[in-house]
Amino acid sequence: MMDWNDVRFFLALARTGSVRSAGARLGVSHSTVARRVDALEAQLQVRLFDRSREGYTLTDAGHSMRGHAERMETEASALERSLAGQDDRLEGTVRLTCTDTDMSELLLTELTELLAVHPGIELQVSAEARNFDLSRREADIACRAVGVGTSPAEHLLGTRLAPIVLCSYVGVAHADRLDPVHGHPSSRWLGHDDTRIMGELVGGSSHPDLPVWGTFSSMRLLAQAARMGLGIALLPTYVGDRDPTLRRLTQPDLRHLGDFWMVSHPDLRSNARLRVAPAAV
Repeated sequence: MMDWNDVRFFLALARTGSVRSAGARLGVSHSTVARRVDALEAQLQVRLFDRSREGYTLTDAGHSMRGHAERMETEASALERSLAGQDDRLEGTVRLTCTDTDMSELLLTELTELLAVHPGIELQVSAEARNFDLSRREADIACRAVGVGTSPAEHLLGTRLAPIVLCSYVGVAHADRLDPVHGHPSSRWLGHDDTRIMGELVGGSSHPDLPVWGTFSSMRLLAQAARMGLGIALLPTYVGDRDPTLRRLTQPDLRHLGDFWMVSHPDLRSNARLRVAPAAV
């Protein structure tokens, strides 16, 4: 009989094409993924993947199996959610995910008091770039950024947590030199990977003529560059306002870009620990 856990390994590899990525998603080593998939192929006596230097790609048999495996996953996830939704204990694991590291830290701070009151609750916090699938119970609760005027997916339960407001920051030690109101020629913006969005933000600012310098792939790198006096950083207020080494420009150009929402699957609405965790934030 086919082991459902082996099917989980098959699906993770089918979706990522890499044993390392699949292992990271499942919380196991890449060698475990390879071993479990090899064992599944041996059991079924069919090759599900073609192996190459570029990774794993599904064979015709693998494509056929994927559809059946995803239906199995849907049913297994629904059963798991149904049972978890009836859990009235204030103990056990709460899996929280947020794509933003700084917001994850803020959430963890807010949940500290709850954990002191209910020591039986254990947190698993993830700050990865991808959105975890709540239907497949990759997480119990997710903090997600949603654009202005929109809401999370209709099938999810959601509570608006906080606005996402963008602001212009400069290092406190370099403000006299870099704040454009002082007219110093070294004033410049610090660039981001997404040049299109960066261009739109700079173009709509109070200082659209300042040059954009460098490329920084994360908010943390932008904040560090601003601290060092390399230029002016566009950062969310929940990042910049918490940092005593940064300050807003004289013309900060506050812009409301969206909101953070805390969302969960409706099947889990009656789970005791998943009710108290969002309420504590």
